Amino acid sequence: MDIYKQRSTWKLYLAITGLVIISISMFNTNYLYKRLSEEEARKVKHYEMAQELINDIDDQNIDNCDYTLHSKIIESNTSIPVILVDERGEVIAAANFGDNLDTNYVYLKSIVAEMEAEGFTPIEGYAYKIYYKESKILTQLRYFPLIQLLLVAAFIFFGYLGLNYSRKAEQNRVWIGMAKETAHQLGTPISAIVAWLEHLRDIRQGDPEMQEIMTELGNDVNRLELIADRFSKIGSAPNLQSTNIFEELNKCRNYMERRAPRKVSFDFPDPRQNEPLLVAVNQHLFDWVIENLLRNALDAMEGTGNISAAVYSDPSFVYIDISDTGKGIPANKFKAVFQPGYTTKKRGWGLGLSLAKRIVEQYHNGKIFVKKSTEGTGTTFTVKLPRSERGE
Repeated sequence: MDIYKQRSTWKLYLAITGLVIISISMFNTNYLYKRLSEEEARKVKHYEMAQELINDIDDQNIDNCDYTLHSKIIESNTSIPVILVDERGEVIAAANFGDNLDTNYVYLKSIVAEMEAEGFTPIEGYAYKIYYKESKILTQLRYFPLIQLLLVAAFIFFGYLGLNYSRKAEQNRVWIGMAKETAHQLGTPISAIVAWLEHLRDIRQGDPEMQEIMTELGNDVNRLELIADRFSKIGSAPNLQSTNIFEELNKCRNYMERRAPRKVSFDFPDPRQNEPLLVAVNQHLFDWVIENLLRNALDAMEGTGNISAAVYSDPSFVYIDISDTGKGIPANKFKAVFQPGYTTKKRGWGLGLSLAKRIVEQYHNGKIFVKKSTEGTGTTFTVKLPRSERGE
């Protein structure tokens, strides 16, 4: 199992664990809510019975009756909002709506009307009805699972953002360190090879064949110097210059075409037949991106096929499509191909497209993505770059 499949599996396990925890919490909260709701209904019933017993006491027997318990029951209700309504529908009394609202009969009648419209069934006494609403504590308990869910979601979201930012920052430091160290390590052997080539040219000046070999080796050494220079620019702000995209693509095509199998054809736009289209790029880094795409296309076609490029634009951006007739990429891997370490090659490191993405998006403020791909038919990558005016 590769690192990305493993990470997806862990995300799934964490999501399932979170759902289980939230489900248990909601079940427990709903259970408590139901029990407290039933308890409040019983308290209101006791309230109604106490109220009725007090009302049944006539004036003649009032001195001989002890209604202390009944009064205590009524007074003990300090949390459940109740409204007493007589036979004519007039509000007699209310409690626990608030100091000013308990005597606001217009407001209380509106509450009764709302409850009747919602289908509430009041508790009926001998000559009155009792309407009641759930207490504030019960209301808070009812909404507690939602609040808890939002808090947990916010914690996970901001925690993920923080960890993701930290992970990306760490990755960037590793990338930059590796790139600069690679450039540094390449510098010494390249300098030595250059010196040896000059020495060989001097001692074999009369050998045309050897001089030709020295020239080709010199070209390869120049290429190594270019690669070292590219690595040294990773992590530094590159110098961007307005460049005719047609000429730069043609330069990349010429370099790769000489190193491609003979059965691979290249179809690129001719700079002489197109109006200059300017983009602000660092030529060394941009060429690296295009060469990576072309090298992947060559690998995908396995020695035979066609590689083509198309350039088009809108008022803000220039789009470069690089297409091949290779094996294609599954639709569910369009984003994965840009992840570090992802590769389908037996000897690949899976860093080429990841570096290309960093160069395009971080240093050129552009985008690179798989535009389309069909397995067995081919793939098209698109590089999107901001347009540039001459002189920028």
